[in-house]
Amino acid sequence: MEKHHISSYTSHGIVLTVLLTLTALSVTIAELHLGAISVAVALLVASIKGTTVLTYFMHLKYESTFFKVMVAGVFAMYALIIIFTFFDYIFR
Repeated sequence: MEKHHISSYTSHGIVLTVLLTLTALSVTIAELHLGAISVAVALLVASIKGTTVLTYFMHLKYESTFFKVMVAGVFAMYALIIIFTFFDYIFR
């Protein structure tokens, strides 16, 4: 029998506040023109936002370890691709 999890309105409100704050941070970073580091910081903020959505809205927090490992593998692959892209850009 599957266990079902029902999220509270409070947790949704907290996640909404976090996501809106991170969106405001993304806009602020875009306006600051930090040079080469601005893309890395924007990707970091986007990754945090994506992780928050996966964890709470897609209920990954309450899934089995297998699904958590699979999602972590996807993020590791994503990180490797981004790192290889930055190395390609730096050494051209």
